Amino acid sequence: MRGRMRGWALALLLGALRASGTELTFELPDSDKQCFHQELDRGLKFTLDYQVITGGHYDVDCYIEDPNGRTIYRETKKQYDSFPHHTELTGIYTFCFSNEFSTFSHKTVYFNLQMESACVTIHEALNAVIDSQTHYRLREAQDRSRAEDLNGRVSYWSVGETVILFVVSVGQVMLLKSFFTEKRPISSAAET
Repeated sequence: MRGRMRGWALALLLGALRASGTELTFELPDSDKQCFHQELDRGLKFTLDYQVITGGHYDVDCYIEDPNGRTIYRETKKQYDSFPHHTELTGIYTFCFSNEFSTFSHKTVYFNLQMESACVTIHEALNAVIDSQTHYRLREAQDRSRAEDLNGRVSYWSVGETVILFVVSVGQVMLLKSFFTEKRPISSAAET
């Protein structure tokens, strides 16, 4: 229920920014689906770009439905993708991201929905540059997350090796010490 309320709030945000488009980064819990709704006019070109930044295998299901409920785009377990489309109908289009296949890892998903008119060639070129920069920024965030995870694992491994090295060293010292300590036999002269 909470996810639906958040989805409707984000749909209102998308509606307020519909003239040029919007970009959003959101958390997608495990076994959950998040949908966004956008009213679009007929003949409008839009592009949906998305990328999973963190979580699991960095994959998510995505689909887009037109106002009649017909699926115009569907991809499963994709890390990132871009989908350009010219609308054929006026109405509310639905953009959904699903993590229902995952039972324990939530994802952080970035998406950018751009709507363009026919006379924006320079604007398209600038958007391509912005998209490239965004892609590199997201890859950097993803790589930073992996590096921090790897750093934690290396630290734990180093502590484990240090403990094992210390235990083996103490064991070797005790073994060598036992070789050089003299064991005195019990003399039979003391018994008589």
